[in-house]
Amino acid sequence: MSAREDAVTITAYPDGPLLVRGAAVFESPDGEPIEVTRRTVALCRCGLSTIKPFCDGTHKAAGFRTDA
Repeated sequence: MSAREDAVTITAYPDGPLLVRGAAVFESPDGEPIEVTRRTVALCRCGLSTIKPFCDGTHKAAGFRTDA
């Protein structure tokens, strides 16, 4: 795997989740590993997802808005 493929990028989508791409490692607040099977994951920013820390799309129905 090249350094470019290994690099982690985080993109904040307006009024939506954070998209994390690359070889990121996720842990619970207790330091337990969170298994991720994809190279791109969406993290919840609205706080309403039922599958936190991941996004389930609830932000749309809730009308979540990010600051400009």
